[in-house]
Amino acid sequence: MLNNKNILITGGTGSFGKQFVRTILQRYKPNKIIIFSRDELKQYEMAQHYNDPCMRYFIGDIRDFHRLEKAMNGVDYVVHAAALKHVPIAEYNPMECIKTNINGAQNVIDAALRCQVKRVVALSTDKAANPINLYGASKLASDKLFVAANNITGGQDIRFSVVRYGNVMGSRGSVIPFFKKLISEGETELPITEAEMTRFWITLQEGVNFVLKNFERMKGGEIFIPKIPSMKMTNMAKALAPTLGQKIIGIRPGEKLHEIMCPKDDSHLTLEFDDHFVIRPTITFSHSVDFSTNNLGEKGKPVRSGFEYNSKDNQVWLSSEELLNKIKQAQQEES
Repeated sequence: MLNNKNILITGGTGSFGKQFVRTILQRYKPNKIIIFSRDELKQYEMAQHYNDPCMRYFIGDIRDFHRLEKAMNGVDYVVHAAALKHVPIAEYNPMECIKTNINGAQNVIDAALRCQVKRVVALSTDKAANPINLYGASKLASDKLFVAANNITGGQDIRFSVVRYGNVMGSRGSVIPFFKKLISEGETELPITEAEMTRFWITLQEGVNFVLKNFERMKGGEIFIPKIPSMKMTNMAKALAPTLGQKIIGIRPGEKLHEIMCPKDDSHLTLEFDDHFVIRPTITFSHSVDFSTNNLGEKGKPVRSGFEYNSKDNQVWLSSEELLNKIKQAQQEES
């Protein structure tokens, strides 16, 4: 699929971008992999490890359309991973979040259209479903932009889709490395925001595999959601540090008790496949699309009315042993 292709990753120096590049280099022979991000130090550090002849590093911000357009010239596939993601920081800096997550998303769309890119997958978050914080609201707006972009292609062979999943184990800013840091520093208690809090969890490699698979599945306009396990935060802390105590510190600004990936208000649009869900567009496209069968021939069926996929009522839960095994496997994949 990606052999001899040009691939651009916005925010490519992040945890996802590095794992995505590692996977592509292992599985394919791309013509170019372009890392587009704004931090020169992170690019320098990444280039020390990822220096294959196909690698290209572009300094730029998705807020800058003209720089994005130059970087996207001749590109076949785009993964849009750049975003301001920290929930409390977004609450305190709302306009900066909007400039990157919404205006930046539109710049990615416009540049892709201008450069005649073939396929674009935008990374979303469970916080975009029934959002209560600005980060989630901005990503919901971004999702809507990418879905609606399929209506303005003007006959070009270009498709836009969205991938939405939960917390990523071991990614920068996630709670697992934070807990491990506290443990290594000799803390006697781990901070828990609320005792009943639950979250969806996915490994970096699982997220990368899901994105790659959806490049093959996509018809354009879908929101792809993987079936992944949940875990209570108290159980996660106990698995990481069985002998340490826990202290309840209260929910942070903009934080939810449980997360949702398929809202019940979208149940009439949701299709269930063997290992994932698809939320169809709320709008009607100028071209007819049957989302019940994807481009790999996999068939989905409508969910029941009022169905909701949330981390509290999930049917699959991580045990302590499974969590530790996944963390160990992720560390081995990164080494």
